[in-house]
Amino acid sequence: MKITFVGAAGGVVTGSCHLLDAAGNRVLLDCGMVQGSRDADEINAQPFAFEPTQIDALVLSHAHIDHIGRVPLLVKRGFTGPIFAQAATCALLPIMLLDAANIAFHDADHANRHLPAGAAQVVPLFDSDDVQKVLGQLHPLDYEMDTQILPGIQIRLHEAGHILGSSVIELHADEAGGRKSLLFSGDIGMRGTPILRDPATPLPGADIVLMESTYGDRNHKDRLATVAELGEIFNAAKAAGGNVLIPAFAVGRTQELLYWFAQHFEDWKLADWKIFLDSPMAAKVTAVYDRHHDLFDPDARNVWDAKINPFKLPNLSITSDLQQSMAINQIHGGAIVVAGSGMANAGRIRHHLRNNLANPATRVIFVGYQADGTLGRLLVNGLKHVKLFGQDIPVNAKIHTVGGLSAHADQNALLDWYGGIAGHPPVALVHGENPAREALAQKLRGRFGVNVTLSEPGMTRDV
Repeated sequence: MKITFVGAAGGVVTGSCHLLDAAGNRVLLDCGMVQGSRDADEINAQPFAFEPTQIDALVLSHAHIDHIGRVPLLVKRGFTGPIFAQAATCALLPIMLLDAANIAFHDADHANRHLPAGAAQVVPLFDSDDVQKVLGQLHPLDYEMDTQILPGIQIRLHEAGHILGSSVIELHADEAGGRKSLLFSGDIGMRGTPILRDPATPLPGADIVLMESTYGDRNHKDRLATVAELGEIFNAAKAAGGNVLIPAFAVGRTQELLYWFAQHFEDWKLADWKIFLDSPMAAKVTAVYDRHHDLFDPDARNVWDAKINPFKLPNLSITSDLQQSMAINQIHGGAIVVAGSGMANAGRIRHHLRNNLANPATRVIFVGYQADGTLGRLLVNGLKHVKLFGQDIPVNAKIHTVGGLSAHADQNALLDWYGGIAGHPPVALVHGENPAREALAQKLRGRFGVNVTLSEPGMTRDV
């Protein structure tokens, strides 16, 4: 068995992609899009570091774009094999990928309208037809079920607790010298995250663990303290008379926010606000969550049976068309707007930022990871002026970072998760910026005495 690290390696968080040569087959683990950097579009359009027609199967850890975003391009360039993922991931996949195709179309259209005479037309990375081909190759799986995906290769999916359908991938391959195995963490969630079940533990041993390291150098604020902080921000915003803008990922974070809104509807006096979920994609994702109560934890099932359903708050408006979204910007106070994208690098949230950032009464709450180079990271780092849609906007709004709602395990949680793997096998760290993965590597070596590799793009590792 041989692993080649393709994406989310070398200190890069996004673009998850790992190539496995095993049992005479080639298996791809994730095929994600690079996000955040200025050259992301150029990187995503580049040829793959392997021949797509020679990939025999693809296994996906979960439905975030940095793990699935280049799957339609893989198919477009010749991959015809099966795609395996947890059933809820398969349900989320078309929502995420069709939205990405729509964004690619509009970005290309905008670029083509501003091309100089004689310049080559910009072509979208992929389109909806490519996404439809992907859907025809999907094979939905349940958790904790052994599946032979190719001759000599078997997988089992374990709950990762990151978003609905997120999975730790356990893979076994029959090699000439005996059976080899690996665990791929995908993205690990925090224990006690609302709605979702906790990451599965303990886990069986393996010959190697591919492990995410997004927050390998820090620990999150206590979740309940974070929730209390949200209430304080809403109270301050109400007193100031402004709006609250929350850039939120359509999968996971949006649903958790609605959960907390329902839990604290009365003590946060949320009835005094107009609440908008301004994201057609998030609305579709929320509907998928509502169909998969079987994957909820027991507390979440009780909340759904309570008098205030998180997805049906009495003053919640889910905006679908553009006119409804534009109308929100006529409200200059008393609105809570949850909109994508979570890093503010695309989507409707940018229009709301353009209309609200100059107002000192505005509160902007970042509730998730902000990749280097994104508008979200720049605002968190104290950017004083931002250019949006050709306008220079002063940043007078108060910017809040609420880290305790992260869907990623922090350093302690990552160490605990690894500690539950039998035999403490060697680790290759992926999906983390250099300070994070270096700190986590030091902790893993110190606590468990384990061999740790810091992955680099193109690096290969025999198992």
